[in-house]
Amino acid sequence: MSDTDYDVIVVGAGNAALAAATAARQGGAERVVVLEKAPEHMRGGNTHYSGGLFRIAFDDPEQLRPMVPDVEAELPGFFGNVTPYPESRFWEDLLRVTDGRTDPDLAQILIGKSYETIRWAHECGIEMEPATALSGVKVGNRITFPSGAVIRAVHEGVGLSRMWFDIVEKNGIDVRYRTAARELLQDESGRVTGVAVKGPEGFARLTARAVVLGCGGFEAHQAWRARYLGAPWDHAKVRGTPHNTGDGLRMALDIGALTYGQWTGCHSTPIDSEAPPHGDRELTDKSNRLSYPFSVMVNRRGKRFLDEGEDFQLYTYAKTGGAILREPGGIAWQIFDQKTVHLLEPRYVTGTPVEADSLEELVAQLPVDREACLETLNEFNEKAGAGVFNPAEKDGIASDGLSPEKTNWAIPLDSPPFVAYGATGGITFTFGGLKVDDAARVIDVAQEPIPGLFACGELVGGLFHHNYPGGSGLVSGAVFGRIAGTSAAGIQ
Repeated sequence: MSDTDYDVIVVGAGNAALAAATAARQGGAERVVVLEKAPEHMRGGNTHYSGGLFRIAFDDPEQLRPMVPDVEAELPGFFGNVTPYPESRFWEDLLRVTDGRTDPDLAQILIGKSYETIRWAHECGIEMEPATALSGVKVGNRITFPSGAVIRAVHEGVGLSRMWFDIVEKNGIDVRYRTAARELLQDESGRVTGVAVKGPEGFARLTARAVVLGCGGFEAHQAWRARYLGAPWDHAKVRGTPHNTGDGLRMALDIGALTYGQWTGCHSTPIDSEAPPHGDRELTDKSNRLSYPFSVMVNRRGKRFLDEGEDFQLYTYAKTGGAILREPGGIAWQIFDQKTVHLLEPRYVTGTPVEADSLEELVAQLPVDREACLETLNEFNEKAGAGVFNPAEKDGIASDGLSPEKTNWAIPLDSPPFVAYGATGGITFTFGGLKVDDAARVIDVAQEPIPGLFACGELVGGLFHHNYPGGSGLVSGAVFGRIAGTSAAGIQ
């Protein structure tokens, strides 16, 4: 008879946690349980609300074929339209968007294991498809994919979450709903021996040989957002689950875990200004407003406030939501004309734009300083760049004499009718987390591993700072989830 209730307890039920549970089961742990704080109809953490996008390194587009074997029936010539994305390019992107602050050891694990881990997830049962609506750019009749974010889970985050739950069920892994982890249990040596929980029947103490924390950051904890991120983040809309309130972080810090990464930073996304306070289970990520690189974006004062064309949206969106939130009222307006409106990602159909046949008529309908806004738009048109507009690459068409300049896709707004979409900043996940090693063991304040405790997903601190390359969060969750589960299964 075993001396513990379980071999491995996994706290959380999103992509990272369920990857960990699956890996633990494959690694020989016979008794694995997943603790999900949410009720069953709200299960899945932030994964359910995601776009299901995977950024992975590959040297040859043919390496994607095993994961999307039938893709050319839908998109003829798909592999010829995909650009290789070697590890060196992934490194460049990650270093660029984080201002060089990413932890090199963790980044090497993320990048080096990105392809094999997503291939593993597919072999486990995660079906995949081309990420046409998220990262594909249509020029004429050709769809190109300019980065490593080429494939996603079928049916996006909703499908990814459902498929992971199907996988854990097939592997005989128990999922306990409405079961919130309250405290990590330890023996006299300091080893983590289980979790104190509050479930439908009250309080209980569950013992295990190892515990994996995969229960997200503190993005849904308003007071912690105010404490660590500062104003105006306490008023931010939460894009995902209301259940990610930092429980895993709190429990780990209570037993001496070492904080790591940017606790003042987060992944923030431009979303519909009318989005609900927390993620909508049906709408999921469809409130995103990420086509702003082709827009002129103004705040309530009628002024531009950032370089809309700094880079493709997948390299700037995670910081742009925060930039919008810091503007007056936390709202901005993305303005397009008919040269670019056909390029808007499909998610814009969930919003209702303001439309007009002239810029004067458009501005008259916006809740902005109208005189200043019209002056801003006219000045932009006067100082816009010249050249051949190309939405599939950074075309170098830049403004001349504006502050701030627009460095790509800076073409004038001169083709009516004009449309404007309201956007605010939504928080996705927090960057501050715990220090882990290459086995996903949680490190304590004495720089030693805490025996029996592992972490993955949003709890891994140090990877992302200031910004984030789109599609790398789910991959990080799967990579470190697989490592954490495998390591936890090896505990004797």
